[in-house]
Amino acid sequence: MEDLIRTALAVAEAAGVRYADVRVVSPQRTLHLGVRDGQAQALTDARAVGLGVRVRTDRAWGFAGSSELNRAAARASARLAIRLARAAGATAPERLKVTNEPPARGGKYATSFKRDPFEVPREEIMRILTEAEARLHVGREIKSGVASVQAWDETKWFASTEGASFSSRIVHIGAGVSATAVRGSNVQRRSAPTSFGGDFAQAGFEFVESLGLADRAPAVGREALALLDAPSCPTGPTTLLLGSDQLALQVHESVGHAVELDRIFGSEAGYAGTSWIPSSQIGSLRYGSEAMNIVADATEPGGLGTFGWDDEGVPGRRIPIVERGTLVGVLSSRESAAELGLARSGGTMRADGADRAPLVRMTNIDLLPGDLSLDELLSGIASGVYLETNRSWSIDDKRLNFQFGTEVGRRIMRGELGELVRNPIYSGMGPEFWSSLDAVGDRSTWHLWGVPNCGKGQPGQVARVSHGAPVARFRNVAVRGG
Repeated sequence: MEDLIRTALAVAEAAGVRYADVRVVSPQRTLHLGVRDGQAQALTDARAVGLGVRVRTDRAWGFAGSSELNRAAARASARLAIRLARAAGATAPERLKVTNEPPARGGKYATSFKRDPFEVPREEIMRILTEAEARLHVGREIKSGVASVQAWDETKWFASTEGASFSSRIVHIGAGVSATAVRGSNVQRRSAPTSFGGDFAQAGFEFVESLGLADRAPAVGREALALLDAPSCPTGPTTLLLGSDQLALQVHESVGHAVELDRIFGSEAGYAGTSWIPSSQIGSLRYGSEAMNIVADATEPGGLGTFGWDDEGVPGRRIPIVERGTLVGVLSSRESAAELGLARSGGTMRADGADRAPLVRMTNIDLLPGDLSLDELLSGIASGVYLETNRSWSIDDKRLNFQFGTEVGRRIMRGELGELVRNPIYSGMGPEFWSSLDAVGDRSTWHLWGVPNCGKGQPGQVARVSHGAPVARFRNVAVRGG
């Protein structure tokens, strides 16, 4: 791998470009096993390899890659990247600027785990899933059950003409169950640990074992059935208590994407839009109430957005994003940070494999916990609703106006959780919603949730990120029954 990297860098240096870096990924593996209604739903074990070469001239970037790992492919990819950069530079309006970064030299990063997911017998995994899925079926109106495991394994080598080099092996894994209950046109779904495949972490198979899917399954099925008889969520402005998993999605959509600096500058607009944040107000913009404190942390143990170095060779960092409601930081690359006038990149450039150029991506974006227990959060609510587990989401292309639905809600009366309500939906506008943040739960209510399917870019790329979130209370939020 190092020989391939040296070969590509030698071509770039001989051509006299300002900068070049090379990533070799071998292998990149994906595992997906699933059971639906007693039958195998997914049996996927895929492997890919490749190299990507990125070069920079005075005015433009060029990128090319290959799925072949040999010297000829390395040379050809470097030459194509150089031609593309020079062609783009012919019409570029101004010179590129990038931050100066101390190069990583020979570093190694590896996920710590006890059981390699790709070495666990498939029969063992399928037994776990089959048992969990069977236990979802607690009544005739449970019409469908799903249990699944997904894992990813990426081994990468990186080097640049600035002398940076590192290697890494990162393993992600997660699992979950869901039950769908149907009565006529009334369809209700309940999932655990959360929806869209469950919970995910940077870990080994022991993480799946810790989830106890079979033990969770009967309660999931019973709650799906109970939702069939639950009244519709009441409509009107109310006090909203958001569960940790739903608040993690709220952070992802209305904060994480909005503070990606390429979106703010408008250089990334094709997939899911730009951002409502003016670049001139970074450091002064009022994003929410004083209870709102958010960080981006690429060093967080177990996070899907945790790594040693990003795909520009910049070390993973912890960066304040919102402090006491004020926007103080953003997610950036070497180029976008320099454009903003920052001395250092945020270290957030990541690519979905060797065949994609890196983009500004979320790391682990966390809402920091407060100091109130769940009981203390509830005690401050005379009347309201508690919502958890995302069912649907919609947000505009500036990451501003949103509407989210959840699988389940509960009435709150006089500080206590009451009856289930079905089809709850809440909506708002980002800064107004976050300004209504009234109180934040303590560490006992906080959890780091893995999100395996964050999309961005054209051609599209999928990143895996994590969000730490507590339970939190919001006042005067628009809520209705779907």
